[in-house]
Amino acid sequence: MIARFLYNLALLALLPYVWLHLVLRSRKQPEYLEHLGERFGRYPSPRPSPQGGERVIWLHAVSVGETRAAAPIVAALKARYPDHRILLTHMTPTGRRTSEELFGDGVERAYLPYDYPCAVRRFLRHFRPRVGVIMETELWPNLVAMCRDMGIPLLLANARLSEKSARRYTRFSNLTRGALQGFAALAAQTEADAARLRALGAPQVEVLGNVKFDLLPPPEQLAQGEALRQGLGARPVLLAASTREGEEALLFAALAKLPLGEALLLVVPRHPQRFGEVAALAARAGFVVQRRSENAPVAAQTQVLLGDSMGELFAYYAACDVAFVGGSLLDYGSQNLIEPCAVGRPVLIGRSTYNFTHAAEQALECGAARQIGTAEELLGTAQELLRDEAARRRMGEAGRAFAARHRGATAKTVALIERHLPPVSHGDLLRSSS
Repeated sequence: MIARFLYNLALLALLPYVWLHLVLRSRKQPEYLEHLGERFGRYPSPRPSPQGGERVIWLHAVSVGETRAAAPIVAALKARYPDHRILLTHMTPTGRRTSEELFGDGVERAYLPYDYPCAVRRFLRHFRPRVGVIMETELWPNLVAMCRDMGIPLLLANARLSEKSARRYTRFSNLTRGALQGFAALAAQTEADAARLRALGAPQVEVLGNVKFDLLPPPEQLAQGEALRQGLGARPVLLAASTREGEEALLFAALAKLPLGEALLLVVPRHPQRFGEVAALAARAGFVVQRRSENAPVAAQTQVLLGDSMGELFAYYAACDVAFVGGSLLDYGSQNLIEPCAVGRPVLIGRSTYNFTHAAEQALECGAARQIGTAEELLGTAQELLRDEAARRRMGEAGRAFAARHRGATAKTVALIERHLPPVSHGDLLRSSS
């Protein structure tokens, strides 16, 4: 209790900085100033009431990666519980936008409020979820405590915890332990994640695998990628996917020294607010740049194609010959390397893989991926693979087999949710049929 009291005092002291944070972020993403009331637990009233009455299953996916990972779970829950509404909450505009692209009007969406007690209370009273699922690892002490006090089972699903994050949580051991012990159930991706959660005080942790393996490439995006590839002709394509700040500059500097010849470098930044910045970086480095959003045929003289579109990552993987997964060249922990494996593309990753440690180790071990240390090494390895069709084929086949071998976490996670979903009362049935 003392730890949470001090935590709430710190939250109050930080309130002016919360507003400053939103204003500063809005300079690159104006969407940060939209739906401001939701950040503090104020939602439109009365709430929209689609078919199915008031029974709500709530999933929280902080941003893009978690939202995409939630997709197979959302689909399974909608099929199994057609009389329930799915509420999807986010913390970032890009996560919310990804939800709109993936699910349209098929789910209700909102921002999860900041962890102020009054805001959390308003959120829970407004939506009244029958069960809550936090995707990956977010520990909000007030949210966990209030769910427990209001009888709402709260689950931590697809949880991952790197050594770096575990050390950070250890600094607030009492607060962390209290939050972990407040969950109705915890499901980790790997035994290593589970062990770190247990060391922080989690009472029981199940290991169910990683639901990101269950993200199948959408057929329409594969077809879109094939069409994009046909438009490029015979040019080989190196894709730099989900790149993070600082990585593109390293790539462009290396490319100036190690040209790809006739090959095209396709760059897809992780965050859409950086599209313009990355295009300017490439132009300043002296390259002929074209943007995907122009919807024009890729010119023969174009050296860098900027993938400045949302929701097309699988299409970009389908259009490339070799894929580098960003967030791994610098110390960001890597983005999702499972997706290019599932498409059957040779994967290059950097040294920083703490967000996907287990998957990276296994992909490297089975030959689906190769690891590089520098941008120069990345380009050198890519050129080697672009010249060796047989090696690309072997890596692609290994990637498909690797992704298929680890599927199944979604079914286990949905079963876990089902175990903790309270039975529908007679009153609920009457209200639903009225």
